[in-house]
Amino acid sequence: MVSEAPPFWWTKADWRAWTLYPISFLYGRISGYRMVNARRASVPVPVICVGNFTVGGAGKTPTAIAIARAAKAKGLTPGFLSRGYGGSLDVTTVVDAGHHRAVAVGDEPLLLAREALTVISRRRVEGAKRLVKEGADLIIMDDGFQSARLAIDYALLVIDATRGLGNGHIVPGGPVRAPIKLQLRYATALLKVGAGAAADQIVRIAARAAKPYFTASVTVSDGADLKGRRVLAFAGIADPSKFFRTVDEIGAETVARRSFGDHEHLTDDEIDDILETAARDDLQIVTTSKDFVRLAGHHGKAETLASKCRVIEVEMTFEDHLAPGLIIDRAVDACRERRLKEMAAAG
Repeated sequence: MVSEAPPFWWTKADWRAWTLYPISFLYGRISGYRMVNARRASVPVPVICVGNFTVGGAGKTPTAIAIARAAKAKGLTPGFLSRGYGGSLDVTTVVDAGHHRAVAVGDEPLLLAREALTVISRRRVEGAKRLVKEGADLIIMDDGFQSARLAIDYALLVIDATRGLGNGHIVPGGPVRAPIKLQLRYATALLKVGAGAAADQIVRIAARAAKPYFTASVTVSDGADLKGRRVLAFAGIADPSKFFRTVDEIGAETVARRSFGDHEHLTDDEIDDILETAARDDLQIVTTSKDFVRLAGHHGKAETLASKCRVIEVEMTFEDHLAPGLIIDRAVDACRERRLKEMAAAG
């Protein structure tokens, strides 16, 4: 399964966006109605949702991991809840990073499972209950903000400072998932990632709505030894150019680039191209951890490529290092208030 946003989504709205506007309007009405009217099931532990306004990556997974690490530092047992996008399993499953493959559970859940208990489920309420049963005392949802199935105690919306909201139109004319004002109503806070200005307008709108915001950046946790190295960089993520900028920032000389769709599994021909180009030009192959886990566990050409890849690991670094802990504390408080209201209503 491949998710690749049309390039026109990320430029100023043109005739394509406006031609699709009637469909976007209808999509927005439906998605907005669901957010407002859906019944949200409750679980007995705090639920933090790491989502975004738009389709595509903005840094949700590394943000979720940063919050989980802060939770563990507080003595909590966090559990990740993911839909398992890109995977074939349609039953609620506890992800085993040493056993499962990305083709079954999705690439992002495999990355999350390296950090903490992870459950994938097409039915988020069922998945949340499974996490509680497995011992999680804090649930971190990777995406799912607009699904409106589960009571959320803290909704952190991540926005990329370089791409922002794209052309600002709702799907399919643009990348926005639901009307912005409505999404802000249900958001607790925003996280601006990066140093660009594309997110400034939505941050100002959020500030007027009394929504706090945090700032963070994606930093490389290793890679100093690649400085000056000639590399072939490939990435199948929502915004491959972001990875290519990271490679440039660590000082590597990117001789060749290969971009693929988000969650895309490479064909043998694509793998041959990467291997042959790297061998011919004596290039070190570099990629993302997300791309690497899609190769892991396979045999043949995928195994060969995996053996030659250097993974550039990144992590989300909050400008205020206390922010993840603050988010957790607020979620715990909100959960306590939610549970008291539920008990009062039941009693």
